[in-house]
Amino acid sequence: QVQLVESGGGLVQAGGSLRLSCAASGRTFSSYSMGWFRQAPGKDREFVSAIKWSGGSTYYADSVKGRFTISRDNGQNTVYLQMNSLKPEDTAIYYCALDRVRLRPVLPTAPRDYDYWGQGTQVTVSA
Repeated sequence: QVQLVESGGGLVQAGGSLRLSCAASGRTFSSYSMGWFRQAPGKDREFVSAIKWSGGSTYYADSVKGRFTISRDNGQNTVYLQMNSLKPEDTAIYYCALDRVRLRPVLPTAPRDYDYWGQGTQVTVSA
């Protein structure tokens, strides 16, 4: 049974930083790309970042490029999202997700590319 458990959300002032973690179990973690998405109230879920199963490639939404960094530790079955220079518009529930395709050669960026999701962690950035 696959499980994804996020942690690290919270309340931070604009300009501050947070580090999200997502611990995975139940699938060979090192064979699957991982993604982060977010959903703000009244808005659709949007792509934030993805990292290839090997850790060799990453991709970011334009809105977070240069401020967020995704990484993974395949030995710990964990993916991270370091968020710096946070803005009020980054306020959302953040979800990690596991690619549905093993050893996918390209980075998945659409929600339909993922088949398992964490429960979400709230990030609130005050002005």
